[in-house]
Parts: sequence; C-alpha cells; structure tokens
Amino acid sequence: MAQIERDLAARPASRPILIFLGDYIDRGPASQQTIDRLVQQSRSHECVFLKGNHEALALRSLTDRVAFDRWMRLGGFETLISYGVMPGFIGAGPSRPVPETQATFHAALASRHMQFFRSLQTSCTFGDFFFVHAGIRPGVALTQQAEEDLLWIRGEFLDAQGEFGKIVIHGHTPTKTVEVKPNRVNIDTGAFATGRLSCLVLEENSLSLIDTMTPVD
Repeated sequence: MAQIERDLAARPASRPILIFLGDYIDRGPASQQTIDRLVQQSRSHECVFLKGNHEALALRSLTDRVAFDRWMRLGGFETLISYGVMPGFIGAGPSRPVPETQATFHAALASRHMQFFRSLQTSCTFGDFFFVHAGIRPGVALTQQAEEDLLWIRGEFLDAQGEFGKIVIHGHTPTKTVEVKPNRVNIDTGAFATGRLSCLVLEENSLSLIDTMTPVD
C-alpha cells in the first residue's frame, strides 16, 4: 500500500480505483488484521473488493460441517486463531466441538467484519478489463458466469487461447512472476509463500507493475 501511495503521488490520477482480487484470509497469522487494513483503506480510497474462494469457503463454513473441515485444511485454522477463536486440536486428541467453533467465529465476524464479507463482489468490469478472482469459463458470456467458476476455475480457463470479450485480470493460481497473456493477466505471485504481493497498474493503454520485492526509495 505504501508503494501504491508513492506511485499515485508520482503519477496522479483523477479517479484512482483500487481493485482487490480476493483471498485476504488464511495461510497466515494476520487474517483479521488484513481485513481491518482493507476496511481502513476503503475510507480513504475508492475500492472494489472481490470475493476469493477462501472467503467463500469461510462463509460456508459457518453452517456447513463439510465446508468447515475443508476450510481447516486450506488455512482456516490460522484465520480462526487471528480472530481469537480457539478451534482445539486438529487430529488426535481432544477437540472443541465444531458447532461451538462455528458459533464463536460467527459472533467474531458479526462484531467486526461480517458486512465486509457479505458485500464482496464476484467480478467487476472497467473498460476493456474484466476483474475476477480465479477466472471464467470459456464459451460462456461474462454476464452469465457461475460463481463457482469465478472463484475456483483453473485448467480450462488457463489453457484457453481465444478471446474472452475482455482481458481478464485474475489471481488464484500462483506463478513466480506476473503472467501476461493476450487474453488474461495473472497477478497472483504466491505472497503467502514467496513474500511477493503484486499490483497491476492500468491507465488507459499502459500497464505497469508494483510488487513488494521492489525496494521503495
């Protein structure tokens, strides 16, 4: 965010819009603090927050035991800890009952972040660009895409060579560097494992990158 502020100061825009592509939680110790930071950011900038599969799974986990177990394997345990919810032991040994954990997490979200989670969009469009967490299903109109595909799709979308109607800006599938294709741009550089969080800067027909591995002067 500091680098984005510096870029905006160096290249002022009349209406800068910050678009976040989802997966704000899990696989790290500070999920709650990250949401706090995003909420704070929205008070000083025009922001669009998209839903990632991790946010969708966390919400489903509030009432769905199968989703809860899956979420635990994908980083949900760390998210619960960040909200002060102790889920007990995973694996052998005593464990806090899942319904109790679900209720405690629901209460924690309701008091802090439920409105943020409920307001997440599945996609947005600006000009020639379609922004989404994971991607789209080829051959289906952008306005007719299923949420499951927007949040989870990989192979069929990533392998597609044809045009999608707009250039798709997405994340979800980590790559070592930002991946620029004629029909899509993948900016997921695996920050949870690599420390590289990437930002794509779009202004008219120009494209540039900011990432956390680039020193700030």
